[in-house]
Amino acid sequence: MQFFFYITAKNKREAKKIVTILVKKKLVACANIFNNIQSFFLWKNKVNNSNETVIMGKTLQKNQLKVISEVKKIHSYDIPCIVFSKISSGNNEFLKWINKSVK
Repeated sequence: MQFFFYITAKNKREAKKIVTILVKKKLVACANIFNNIQSFFLWKNKVNNSNETVIMGKTLQKNQLKVISEVKKIHSYDIPCIVFSKISSGNNEFLKWINKSVK
């Protein structure tokens, strides 16, 4: 089963490092980096905002825990945002490509 993932990173450099490792290890089929996203969040009872970089990509359900583990090893945040959402439908050829591209 294919899944989207969404990860925030402190900057483009960190995002590229994360994506490169995940793709090299064949834990994800592909990922997109969106730079300079403004995020607002509650941290230690204070509303904060900062520029972040968002990573979105595609993987398989079986790799979720491995992706989380790899990202946590190199991520600069104490509690990184790493979430997944099931892909319910799409271009069948592309979905098959995801299956072939990951371990």
